[in-house]
Amino acid sequence: MKLIVKNVKKNFEKKEVLKDLNFTFKQGKIYGLLGRNGAGKTTFFNCLNEDLRIDNGEFYIEEENKQRKLDADDIGYVLSTPSVPEFLTGREFLKFFIDINKNKIKNEKTIDEYFEFMKIEKEDRDKLLKDYSHGMKNKMQMLVNIIANPNILLLDEPLTSFDVVVAEEMKQMLKSIKKDHIIIFSTHIMELALDLCDEIVILNNGLLEEIDKNNLDNNEIKEKIIKALKEDSNV
Repeated sequence: MKLIVKNVKKNFEKKEVLKDLNFTFKQGKIYGLLGRNGAGKTTFFNCLNEDLRIDNGEFYIEEENKQRKLDADDIGYVLSTPSVPEFLTGREFLKFFIDINKNKIKNEKTIDEYFEFMKIEKEDRDKLLKDYSHGMKNKMQMLVNIIANPNILLLDEPLTSFDVVVAEEMKQMLKSIKKDHIIIFSTHIMELALDLCDEIVILNNGLLEEIDKNNLDNNEIKEKIIKALKEDSNV
């Protein structure tokens, strides 16, 4: 499976944010999407998720040499600021989500098995979501997106609210599920991208540019990334 981005443009009044994006994302990889503040990373995600209408171009899925348009069920989107129903407990939220998505969920597990997978402690499972920390809410948001099992998982700065131990757990979890998905991971932390991601993609001056990691050590890759980001005239 591939996600094809073809000639995608997005303007806000006279400002070109996404100029002419062309890229192919492949299943089984975690892509680190890097860019300076204001480069358009969240705009790109919002266009993919159809929260914003693009001005030109298209997104489509290619499977077994057949092409089709993106469907809403193809996309899972974990926002940088988690949005959860705070009047429900963690268990109630999961039960509600599973009930309304029963026809879409493959290999359904028990609620407690999902909690175990996301390493949410027993004492937290029946607390109101309003009493969860920012990091815990982010865990719940990530969990329901994983349960939905989308082809494409968009992660907008998802690990910044976690402590070191939990962030490491989340990195291992993402690596364990990547074979069945296309994961695009937006971050401004270069070391995190190098540690977690299979491919590094720069959103630079309104264009997507892949950083070739072959035969380079981490310091050389960092130098290439910094050089590309310095050339971003959108900032």
